[in-house]
Amino acid sequence: MARPAAGLAIMLAAQLSFSTSSILLKPLLDAGWSPAAAVAVRVAVGGALLVAPALVALRGSLLRLLREWRLVLGYGLIAVAGTQVLYFAAVQRLPVAVALLIQYSAPVLIVGLGWVRGVRVRAMVVAGAVAAVVGVVLVVDPFGSGGAMDAVGVALALAAAVCLAGYYLISARPTPGLPPLALVSAGLLVGAAATMVVGLTGLLPLTASSEPVVLGGATLPWWLPMLIVAVVATAVAYSLSLAGSRRLGSRLASFAGLTEVVFAAALAWVLLGEVPGPLQVVGGACILAGMVLVRWGEPAVARAPDAELEPVP
Repeated sequence: MARPAAGLAIMLAAQLSFSTSSILLKPLLDAGWSPAAAVAVRVAVGGALLVAPALVALRGSLLRLLREWRLVLGYGLIAVAGTQVLYFAAVQRLPVAVALLIQYSAPVLIVGLGWVRGVRVRAMVVAGAVAAVVGVVLVVDPFGSGGAMDAVGVALALAAAVCLAGYYLISARPTPGLPPLALVSAGLLVGAAATMVVGLTGLLPLTASSEPVVLGGATLPWWLPMLIVAVVATAVAYSLSLAGSRRLGSRLASFAGLTEVVFAAALAWVLLGEVPGPLQVVGGACILAGMVLVRWGEPAVARAPDAELEPVP
């Protein structure tokens, strides 16, 4: 299998893993968990689960991790904590669909950054970006979500989009001296600590509950869906996403990341009986078409993760 094809397969698996969090965290939030508390526990447990594999990859030496402390700090604060904390802060002021739509403008920001830096943006990439954005609009249906627009909320959602773009840019960056598992594990633990600090300051509520939760008609202890989220939607998802991003580069990886909303809608259909409407089906097709157009429109120089934002002569 070609490297880009393998990267796309890995990235789609990552987005499928990420999408399970929407289904599994919903009953926890309904039971009294605040989003910040759920995120903090999720990423803390996910990071802790990867500590042993990370130490094996590091061969027991933390020196390689310490040498890349800036990257680890950036990954934890921007890719993990920044994206999620800013998104949930935006949700407090905006309808969820609107905040989600603004956050998922990250791929367009990456394309724009490349254009500003002198990268030739081909017409097919622009067409793919337009198709993907239209697809996200149709899937999340921000116009039917109700609620007034709030300038601060929009600013927070845009900041979340910038952090999400940063996540893909950081993930695509090659780090020969640092094993990917070490970066993910340390970054998740940094992100958990940062989220807890934000919650303790009162910026976001930080509440948890030990009440049983109901999922798919079954009553479960609270820790079971949280553990599944920590393993599948965090430890596995972030590790796969990092591997996929390094094969695809930040631009294509960010567009592949839009499939999370498609997978989330599909899982809600299968597990919760929330049947997607015709527009959502069309939206999912638009997102996939946008990915294909961006892939075809990528110049050869841009397919190398370490060169994709370099100006094309």
